[in-house]
Amino acid sequence: MVKAGSRHSEMAAHAALLLLAVTVATLFTTTLTLIPTLGEKTCPDGDYLVNGICCNKCPPGFKLVEKCVAEGMRTNCTKCGADEFMDHMNYYPKCMRCRQCKSSKNEVEVSKCERDRNTLCRCKEGYYTSTIDTETTECHKCSLCNSDEREVQTCTAERNTVCECKEGYYRVKGKCGRCKSCGPGCKHLCKSLSSQNPTDSEDGNGHLVHVLTAVVVVAVTLLMLIIFYMATKRLAKKTLLKPSSGTQEASLDSQGSLFPNEDLSIIASFEAPESATLLNEHSKLPDCVPLEIKTHDLIYTLLDQVPVQQVKQLVRSLGVTETVIERAELDHRASKEAHYQMLKAWAEMGCQVGGGGGGRGGILHSLLLRDLLLKLRLMHLGGVAEELETKYNIH
Repeated sequence: MVKAGSRHSEMAAHAALLLLAVTVATLFTTTLTLIPTLGEKTCPDGDYLVNGICCNKCPPGFKLVEKCVAEGMRTNCTKCGADEFMDHMNYYPKCMRCRQCKSSKNEVEVSKCERDRNTLCRCKEGYYTSTIDTETTECHKCSLCNSDEREVQTCTAERNTVCECKEGYYRVKGKCGRCKSCGPGCKHLCKSLSSQNPTDSEDGNGHLVHVLTAVVVVAVTLLMLIIFYMATKRLAKKTLLKPSSGTQEASLDSQGSLFPNEDLSIIASFEAPESATLLNEHSKLPDCVPLEIKTHDLIYTLLDQVPVQQVKQLVRSLGVTETVIERAELDHRASKEAHYQMLKAWAEMGCQVGGGGGGRGGILHSLLLRDLLLKLRLMHLGGVAEELETKYNIH
């Protein structure tokens, strides 16, 4: 018996030591994770990190010749050459080529290319700009109104002439035809018809109002009767059951077993109005909402609506880093594709916010959508925000 007791004591001591070792190891691991990682370095705004050294970027109008190689040294930059420009801070070894206004395409030069900005072109007089995509435009000849049309808006360099049918005409299949009967665009022919029997129309409208009123009254009455019936039935059941001083959970369980076919939402509305409020709060949209919005469709809609010169300003306000913006411009020569990659990076931020998939499965985080609409309005692009709300039924 003594040996058995001694062996039991040894086993208990070994178990206690093992538990103590596991506890110490856990605390040590947790402490290590809380200690900041050594060697992390951040650079001042406008600089970038290369080989552990903060190097300054080249200013607009300049390109990179040689990166800095030691702490305290500066990047070697040089001016962009003839017919070249760079309109932002950068560390690119090449400048971008200046645009050439083409008279063969009815373009005229507004301002020449400078080292820090591209050439600005517009359509010549008698032509207007037609947008092909966010990067491509064409100059089309201004339209002339036909003899059965009148000019509502004069053609400008930005938009075509706007015409509408003259009075007494209506548009059908793209052309204006003379009015022959009452219809859209020919309301003047409807006056004689309505003036012949004004009392008939008034009687018809009055009858319709009476019918609708009766339907509403009947519907409200039926709803009130159903609610009263359910409440009375439940109170009668509770009286028959005579529940003892048990817990609220047992009472609710017994009610659920007795009334499996009753509408629990109606019962909850009578017993605890606060629970209905909680249900309404939980019925709101989740953090990640599909909204049947495809990410690429949303991005192309933004690229079509937001002016090209404001796209980078928008993605910066949405939290896309300068590194991502510059990488997109470096990897994609066409600025439309670069802008697409910037907005795609913003959409994929949904993965980090709440585990959704900004670009995966078409699920966007609701915070991203709200932030996008807010930033568009702050940039005086409220029309774009309203277009998105209308197109995707965002409330």
